[in-house]
Amino acid sequence: MNITRSNVDALNAVVTVEVSKDDYAEKVQKVLADYKKNASIPGFRKGAVPMSLIQKQYGKAVLLDEVNKLLQDSLNNYLVEEKLDILGNPLPKVTEDFDWDTEDYKFEFELGLSPEFTVDLSAKNNLVSYKIVADEKMLNDQVARIQKQYGKLIAKDVVEEGNDVSGVFANEEKGINNRTTVSLDVFADKKTAKSFIGKKVGDVVTLKTKGLFDDDHKLMDYLAVGHDDVHGLDIEVTFTIDEVTTHEPATLDQELFDKLFGPKVVTSVDELKAKIKEDAEKQFEQQADQKFLNDVTEFLIDNTKFDLPAEFLKKWIQTATENPMTAEEAEEEFNKSEKGLRYQLIEGKIMAENNLQITFEELKDYTSDLIKKQMAQFGQMNPTDDDVKGIVARVMSNQEEVKRLSEQLMSSKMLSLFKEKVKAKSKEVNYEDFIKAMYGEI
Repeated sequence: MNITRSNVDALNAVVTVEVSKDDYAEKVQKVLADYKKNASIPGFRKGAVPMSLIQKQYGKAVLLDEVNKLLQDSLNNYLVEEKLDILGNPLPKVTEDFDWDTEDYKFEFELGLSPEFTVDLSAKNNLVSYKIVADEKMLNDQVARIQKQYGKLIAKDVVEEGNDVSGVFANEEKGINNRTTVSLDVFADKKTAKSFIGKKVGDVVTLKTKGLFDDDHKLMDYLAVGHDDVHGLDIEVTFTIDEVTTHEPATLDQELFDKLFGPKVVTSVDELKAKIKEDAEKQFEQQADQKFLNDVTEFLIDNTKFDLPAEFLKKWIQTATENPMTAEEAEEEFNKSEKGLRYQLIEGKIMAENNLQITFEELKDYTSDLIKKQMAQFGQMNPTDDDVKGIVARVMSNQEEVKRLSEQLMSSKMLSLFKEKVKAKSKEVNYEDFIKAMYGEI
C-alpha cells in the first residue's frame, strides 16, 4: 500500500491511497473460506459448496467490505502518524470511471486542514470588567419588598395610590395576552399610574407601550414579549383589572429577621441590609463574570484572523448528517456555525498553549462542590461525605452530565485565565447600569 499527500494550498490537501491485490487478497480469501464453511445453498451439503460459487455469490461484496476497512484503517493511521490537524472528516473524491474489476485500486480523499494562527490575549482592547455593587436604593427597595412579601394582603374594591393591580395585558394583533401583577409605582410616568386610580375590578385601562416603563426590557416580563421585540415597541395595550390589593407592610423586628435567616443571624435593619448586600453581590459577581467571558470570546473571534477551508467544509456538511443537505442548505448551515467553529479553534489553541486540562479528580471535586451548594439551597447544610459521594458517583455515570460538567469546569478555567491575561478596564456600576451595559445601552 502506498499513501501520498498533495497540498492544494495551506488549507486543503488531497491524500491518495493506492491499494494492491497483495494488501487485501488474504483477508478476502479468509472471509470467503468462513462463508464456505457455513453456507447453506440448495443442492449442496453444508461446507461442501464449491469455492467458485461462493466467489460468484459473495466475492464482490466481501472485496468491497475488506478494501473499505483497509482504507479507513490506513487513512486514520496516516493522519495520526503525520500529525495532520484536520477539520471535519476526509471526503472521498468521486471517480466516474472507477473499475472494481481490476486488482489494484487508487482512492483520493480531500482534506480540510486546520489553519495556522496566533491568539494574543494581551492585545489592546476596549473590554470592561464590571464590578456590580448593591447601592442604597437597591437595598431600600429590597427591604421594602421583604416587608411587602411578608406583610398582610388586603383586598380592595377601588384602586388607590400604592395599591397592586392584577390583570391581563392584551393586544390581539401582536398576540399579547399575559396575566401579571403591577405596582402603580412601576410605571415611568405618574399620569399612567393616575389613570388606574378610581378603577374597579372588570374595568379596562388602555396604555401605550412606548415609555411605559423606565426600562423597555420590563416589557419582556409584563407583556411576555421577546427580547427582539421590546426595543422601540410602540403599540396600545389594554389592561383588564381582575384584582386590587394593598399590603400592610411587615414590621422589621426580630421575628421577621429570624424567619428570613434563622435565629439571631440578623438582629437589626443595618445587619439586614448588609446581608442583602452580601448575597446580592455574590449573584452579581456571577453575572459580571459571564458577561466578561462572553465579551472576551467575542473579542477573540473578531480579532483573531485566519481563513477556513470554507468550500471543503460546505461539502463536508452536505454529507455529515443522516439526511444529506443540498448545497444551499449546507452553505446556510456553514454560515450559521462558522463563528462557533472559529471559537472552537481559538479555544483549543488557548487550552494547548496554557496547558488547560481537566483531570478526573478535578471533575469529581467540582461536581461535589456543586452538589453541596445545591443541597444547601434546600436546607441540607451538612450532608455526610457518603451521601455526597453517592450522588457524585451517580452523576459521573451519566456521560451527558459528565460532558456538561466538563464544559462548565473548562469555562471556569478559561475565565480565570482571561482575568489573569486579558487587560480590561475595571468599572464599578450598580445593577441597573450593568443591565444597560448588557444590552449595549451605555
